[in-house]
Amino acid sequence: MSTWRKSSHSPNSSDCVEVGRGIGIRDSKAPAAHVPVSGEAWSAFLQHVTRVTQR
Repeated sequence: MSTWRKSSHSPNSSDCVEVGRGIGIRDSKAPAAHVPVSGEAWSAFLQHVTRVTQR
């Protein structure tokens, strides 16, 4: 299993979203439940977020 990591924009608390390479996305308050995400879907998401935040 991959190591989960928090976004650099998450506060130092348990209220955050974590990402695991090749696994998915989970809520740090419910670590057993995660949503599987493909590498292609994650890349598309990051590209979209980058475009939106650069406006």
